[in-house]
Amino acid sequence: MPSVEVKNLENVRVGTMELADAVFAAPVNKSLLYESVRNYLASRRAGTHATKTRSMVAGSGRKLWKQKGTGRARIGSIRSPLWRHGGTVHGPQPRSYSYKLPRKMLLGALRSALSAKVAEQQMTVVETFALDNHKTKALRQILDRLESGQSVLLVDLGANDKLERSSRNLEGVELLSSIRLHPYHLLKYERLVISKPAVEKLQEALQP
Repeated sequence: MPSVEVKNLENVRVGTMELADAVFAAPVNKSLLYESVRNYLASRRAGTHATKTRSMVAGSGRKLWKQKGTGRARIGSIRSPLWRHGGTVHGPQPRSYSYKLPRKMLLGALRSALSAKVAEQQMTVVETFALDNHKTKALRQILDRLESGQSVLLVDLGANDKLERSSRNLEGVELLSSIRLHPYHLLKYERLVISKPAVEKLQEALQP
């Protein structure tokens, strides 16, 4: 059973915490990580691409010349896909790219991502995110003391107004609640800084 140090915002050790093997020491399944990230990115696609069919393009509906006797190819409409400025055949239309990923696969990917963070010593557990104010500069100083670097994912148990307001203007820093945590976020950011209550909640929710 792995254990991690619990620190305060001054980067002083205030205790240790035992982590569940099933959640933070699970085998890293790269296939599950790939599928979960692919699913997440697909659900974010706007899918607003569109082309105009022959019924949508501008142009008269009259027949341009008579069917026979001109020596030219027969033609019914100037909006034909065969003509310049005509409609597009089988072009892309607005649609959703999202698809459902089995819940067991998503939870397995989340365990793999968390286990990888612990194995690579890229997870810092803080006692609480109790900030004195909502100043961005103050949070940047805290992250520097915690040696978090420039790519940081902050995870707390619930809503934290001061933490949200102080982190939203920091480049390379994102704040999430534990219920919204996704493997994509853990892979995107180099360092994970998570509160002790959020760790406890994840251990409870991700137990197989």
